[in-house]
Amino acid sequence: MKWLRGMMLNHMPLMITCRQFEAFLLAYLEGELPEKQRLVFKLHLKVCRECRDYLAAYRRSVEVSKRAFEDPDRPLPDAVPEDLVKAVLAARNES
Repeated sequence: MKWLRGMMLNHMPLMITCRQFEAFLLAYLEGELPEKQRLVFKLHLKVCRECRDYLAAYRRSVEVSKRAFEDPDRPLPDAVPEDLVKAVLAARNES
């Protein structure tokens, strides 16, 4: 069935590939796609489950990132390993 979807994506008029979808993702989320490209982007979403999943995961990661930095003074959860904290701080100091 995946090969059929691939054929559809390659031969349908106004269809974009998954790679093109990924390239347009940020512009789509920021509302910067022209109307025609936005419609094509949404059409791709309707036929491509993998890209719908990718978009949902992308949105979740942005939301989690925002929440993680809301309060920089909030203590880390106990579940964060100390060696991970040290590695992140060391990498931050190197740049």
